Amino acid sequence: MADAASYEYDLFVIGAGSGGVRAARMAAAEGARVGIAEDRYLGGTCVNVGCVPKKLYSYAANFHDSFDDAAGFGWELETPARFDWPTLRENKKGEIKRLNGIYQRLLENAGVALYHARATVVDQHTVMLVSDQDEQYVSAAKILVATGGWPWVPDFPGCEHVVDSNQVFDLETFPERFLVLGGGYIAVEFASIFSGLGSETHLIYRRDLFLRGFDHEVREFTRDEMQRKGVNLHFNVNIVQIEKGRNGYRVTLTDGEVIEVDTVLAATGRHANVEGLGLDTLGITPDAQGKVPVNERFETVVPSILALGDLIDTPELTPVALAEAMQLVDIHFKSATPPPLDYASVPTAVFCHPNIATVGLSEEEAREAHDSIRVYSTDFRAMKHTLSGSGERTLMKLVVDDASDVVLGAHMVGEDAGELIQGIAIAVGAGLTKADFDRTVGIHPTSAEEFVTLRTLSRR
Repeated sequence: MADAASYEYDLFVIGAGSGGVRAARMAAAEGARVGIAEDRYLGGTCVNVGCVPKKLYSYAANFHDSFDDAAGFGWELETPARFDWPTLRENKKGEIKRLNGIYQRLLENAGVALYHARATVVDQHTVMLVSDQDEQYVSAAKILVATGGWPWVPDFPGCEHVVDSNQVFDLETFPERFLVLGGGYIAVEFASIFSGLGSETHLIYRRDLFLRGFDHEVREFTRDEMQRKGVNLHFNVNIVQIEKGRNGYRVTLTDGEVIEVDTVLAATGRHANVEGLGLDTLGITPDAQGKVPVNERFETVVPSILALGDLIDTPELTPVALAEAMQLVDIHFKSATPPPLDYASVPTAVFCHPNIATVGLSEEEAREAHDSIRVYSTDFRAMKHTLSGSGERTLMKLVVDDASDVVLGAHMVGEDAGELIQGIAIAVGAGLTKADFDRTVGIHPTSAEEFVTLRTLSRR
């Protein structure tokens, strides 16, 4: 390898999403010469077609229940509430444009050279940049590929009629009848969102229960709550075909049922976004799971080519990509040896209605990993709903190692679950015990206090 000074950049990043921008900024702060290329939008999936717009739409959908709940507290709406899709859609666009500008200023202020161009890896130290204006080549000691994931849609008759999770935010008209294909968190979230906004909503999943990989009790509880809120769940079926009709689409299922809808969302997974990047010419190919293999230094089989975030086999979450970017910079530009990231204790949330949040092991995972466990579980009607009249319930659950008393996992389904579990994640990550939870004085009256007052053993 040539001396780093012989290259134009010490680090060149392909993809200006959360992980790529964080790595670029932090490396530049260490004195590295850094360039970054983006051919679509600054901020990546999270800012543009993921976490941010999804949470905004989830907020919008929550108002439906809030209006209903208000009556029990004495509030009277003089006229029926009416939802206007274009207002939400255009306000969302304005917020994303604001965030795009923030990302650009962050890069500029860090001294990172930004190229609005399509990047292709030519060799282990060279990137070709193609824009509307020109084509140029840049060289770098290290090249970081941080291009994230891209929606995948299965092939079946009529699949050309579906929209994917990138497109669903900007539908021209609001679908009065909405169908989601898929059983992951994206499918479950959008089923809840469009149901809350007023659509007649169907979710189609080929297995017997959605959210595979989550705690089973959480999955069952969420199923029941979503059905209570009016989402039509169809399990153990798939789509045979979609036909365009005069007033929408006819969706035929494997059990023979035909559902007529206005929009079909295929939320059937995301694959590593590496097509056309040139990695294959260097022998860098995704594995069976569609992920780019890397070592503990985030190096691919070509050591000068790095990868992180949704491209690699780690949780597909923005905070994970940010943490990996910091780790990468520590390793490659600080010559540090940071402790490996604790992926087992990464908290996550699903912004369906009600919300899901979880950290640590599910009950099923804990039973496989430990000789004996204790489970403390409760579901209850939150205080708010004693007057609202809503039948919504909340689930809270702790999974404990019987031998050490360490809390292995915490799970919640209920309002603001993500906000609450973020704090619990500190305790689980620190390896605190059930006795530590029990010694903690609760805040009354809150739902959160249930996590420190769970005394009755549910099962072993």
